[in-house]
Amino acid sequence: MAKRALGTKLQIGKDSPVTVAGLTSISGLELSADTIDVTTLDSDGAYREFIAGFKDAGEVSLEGYLELEPEKGQKDLYDLFESGDVEDFTILFPDNMGSWEFKGVVTGFSTSADLEDPLSFSCTIKVSGKPTLVVGAGT
Repeated sequence: MAKRALGTKLQIGKDSPVTVAGLTSISGLELSADTIDVTTLDSDGAYREFIAGFKDAGEVSLEGYLELEPEKGQKDLYDLFESGDVEDFTILFPDNMGSWEFKGVVTGFSTSADLEDPLSFSCTIKVSGKPTLVVGAGT
């Protein structure tokens, strides 16, 4: 049965996690794997043969309304962009559905101020290493 995304959260850190406020969209963890061509002159049926190569968990993109108060988490994302530090992140799905846990580097942070719209921000986190999909551990 399909679930609503309402209540999905992004948290920064593990020991004392900070929940990022004002999010309207969390997209990503786009897992993919490279392939290595291992075709030989005697490959069956003249078809190319492959084995799995390195895997990449992609990026996580965030969008939301700009709220720069210290406890809102958005300033923490900006500070991580400036420092370049690898940090722990968790995407918590609602209704005890589960979560993604991963390490990442903030690679982009932007703000927007349009006449007819609320102040907004967007952020990109590059996933570093293997993410973990935890089933049944959401909020």
